[in-house]
Amino acid sequence: MPKGTGKVVAQNKKANHDYFIEETYETGVVLQGTEIKSIRAGRINLKDSYARVEKGEVFLHNAHISPYEQGNRHNHEPLRTRKLLMHRREINKLIGFTKEEGYSLVPLKVYLKNGFAKVLLGLGKGKKKYDKREDLKKKEASRDIERAFRDRQKDY
Repeated sequence: MPKGTGKVVAQNKKANHDYFIEETYETGVVLQGTEIKSIRAGRINLKDSYARVEKGEVFLHNAHISPYEQGNRHNHEPLRTRKLLMHRREINKLIGFTKEEGYSLVPLKVYLKNGFAKVLLGLGKGKKKYDKREDLKKKEASRDIERAFRDRQKDY
C-alpha cells in the first residue's frame, strides 16, 4: 500500500501553501489511552503543528487531539508532545536535512491504516512571499481555464 493511503482523518492544508514539500515519510505515532478514540472520531487538528528531531528521536509538537468525551479521568493532555516512530536510517537522513537552513518537518495529514494512526510527515523548504503569490496566480489561471472549458462544453 503506498504511503498516505488510508482513511484520512486530518489534513494540514496550509502546508503546501507555506512549503515546497520535497520528501514524505510515513510515521507511526505513540498515543495514550483515549487519543486513538478521539482520532477515529476526527477530533484532531494539525494547524500549527510541526515535528522536530530531538536526541535521535522525532517528536510531534502542537498537534491538538481533543479529549475523548467518555474518557473521564483517564483523558489525555490535548497539546502534549507525541513521539513519532521511524526507522533509524530515516531519522539520520532527517537530521542531516534539518540542520540545513530553511528545511522543516511538517505533518501533512493523519490517517488510519490497518487500524493504526499514521502521520504523513513532509520535509519542506519554506516558501518566500513571492513564491506564494506565484502559486496563487497559477492556481487562479488554471481555475479560469477550467471554467472557460466548462462553459464552452455547456454551449454544445
